[in-house]
Amino acid sequence: MLMDSFYKLFRKYSSRNALPYWCILLFDSSVVVFSGVVCYALDHGRFATLQVMWPLLGTLLIYLLFFLLGFRVMHTYSGVLRYSSFSDLYRVATANFIGVSCAIVLRLFFHSDALFLPIRIKELLFMFILATIVMGMLRIAVKMLYDIVQESNAVRRVFIYGVKSGGVAQAKAIRIEHPRRFVLRGFVSDADDMVGHVLQGVKVYENNEHLVEHMRKENATGLLVSPLKRDRLISNHEMVNRLLEAGITLYTSDLTQEWDGTDEPKVHLREVQIEDLLPRDEIQVDLNAVGDLLSGRNILITGSAGSIGSEMVRQVAAFAPRRMILIDEAETPQHDVRLMMARDFPQVEVQTIVATITDVRRMENIFQQGEIDYVFHAAAYKHVPMMEDNPSEAVHNNIIGTRVMADLSVKYGVKKFVMVSTDKAVNPTNVMGCSKRICEIYVQSLDRAIKEGTYPSAGSQPAITQFVTTRFGNVLGSNGSVIPLFKQQIKEGGPVTVTHPDIIRYFMLIPEACKLVLEAGTMGKGGEIYVFDMGNPVKIADLARRMILLSGAQGVEIQYTGLRDGEKLYEELLNDKEITKPTFNKKIKIAQVREYDYAEVCVRVDELVQVAMAFDNMETVRQMKRIVPEYKSQNSIYEVLDKQNN
Repeated sequence: MLMDSFYKLFRKYSSRNALPYWCILLFDSSVVVFSGVVCYALDHGRFATLQVMWPLLGTLLIYLLFFLLGFRVMHTYSGVLRYSSFSDLYRVATANFIGVSCAIVLRLFFHSDALFLPIRIKELLFMFILATIVMGMLRIAVKMLYDIVQESNAVRRVFIYGVKSGGVAQAKAIRIEHPRRFVLRGFVSDADDMVGHVLQGVKVYENNEHLVEHMRKENATGLLVSPLKRDRLISNHEMVNRLLEAGITLYTSDLTQEWDGTDEPKVHLREVQIEDLLPRDEIQVDLNAVGDLLSGRNILITGSAGSIGSEMVRQVAAFAPRRMILIDEAETPQHDVRLMMARDFPQVEVQTIVATITDVRRMENIFQQGEIDYVFHAAAYKHVPMMEDNPSEAVHNNIIGTRVMADLSVKYGVKKFVMVSTDKAVNPTNVMGCSKRICEIYVQSLDRAIKEGTYPSAGSQPAITQFVTTRFGNVLGSNGSVIPLFKQQIKEGGPVTVTHPDIIRYFMLIPEACKLVLEAGTMGKGGEIYVFDMGNPVKIADLARRMILLSGAQGVEIQYTGLRDGEKLYEELLNDKEITKPTFNKKIKIAQVREYDYAEVCVRVDELVQVAMAFDNMETVRQMKRIVPEYKSQNSIYEVLDKQNN
């Protein structure tokens, strides 16, 4: 065993890759001996030192063994000098302290004067101080030289927005990053008391209209935004616009805790995306309560391959359900979900089913396979212009599909049915929005019938299913969002097409929307239509302009194409205090809407389905307007129906 260990050690330190280690070790050893000679000479004089030079060197070489022990324990020679940090200096000092301590013990307790040249304890202490300073200065010098060389190459010069813990941590992180991407040229502060001071060796500048000028003088082309300053940046539209128009690249990170200097800070810097610049308040969701309800349950999710559905799959799977049944008719995206579940959640039993929710026999077969506790219904056709051209398909997929899943949920004793709706169901102006409003009407009236005991249950067991509806607006990055379209148009050189210069929309991130769906769905008691606070609306033209600036593309123009069929200029406010009630979460409200009688709704829906199956678009939409009187078409051929009704 001893020989094997020796052989491994020999192989490790005799390989070609070990050459830099030997160089550092040789230099540090020379520094120890040199420091000992200097300290002895300062105490005894030059001529006296020359007279005992050989015994002195012999003694110092013996003491060097103790320092080598310290080097080995602290691994002072294993670091890369050009990436030295505070922790490397700490290891050097500790290693030297181990060496000098052993030398002092030998000097005091083993009466080594008979064997070695006597070196006073104060000389050993000064030797420790001098050796530590020289070794530290070497590492600093190599790092500074490397920084100078790197700065002249492709490394980007940057400012950091923020002078507190987040900004300082970023500054330390970029200096030890490998390979190096940034060189710090200044800090930016909103606090007057910090402006003009020097921090981390660079000047602190005021955040005002002259910031771009200061950055240009320092040849800085990037701004790193401290996590603690991210919200401040988002709300300061003038600052963002000035920086983007000047071609300054913005970077952000996910660092949230103060770096204490003992370990390398974990900072992942990335370029700011358009999602980072949208005004949004932080969303707090009681995920523990959601997890308690979903853990160990059987969960069915429709539309599982869509942008919303697939994110719900991920979030639900994290709560360790007993079994997940995932339904979608899109084969390739559903296969991607299957691979994701096998990779990220192998412990969860999952069925990935390719089927349409309008297939009653197939859906009933799925419900018969085992008890289902929760249904999250996200499957729907959602593209407004497509449904304007295909109202019969909107009825078939959105309305009939919802009815099939809702009725089977009641028949097989599902505890809760959560339907994902849209803000376009509020005073709808298009076929898609109206179809979703009819879905809301059906499930809400069904829930009311169950609670009132008027639901005609065919089985011996009373109906227990609670129906909850959740509404929200546009989600960034979803299949129907403008973000992917704009990115593709910018990539192709433009133009970026916007329907109207004044059109505005509410936006939310997909994970945020899904968290709210899960909380509202699991906490709801049935019959509620929950609406989400989407924050402030965003002008689509401004969104496109910022995306062009963020991309750095030149010559990309915005082209206005006119409102599409059925498109609103302004979406309805979902959180109007006059028509909503507060809930357990300040971001979630309950919409106060007209309630319908279940039996009457069934008759109306049956009539609509019969008309839709004849594929007469005008008559189909006419029937939809009878069910939803507030449905007034805009920019659509169906406006003629509204004129006929007036």
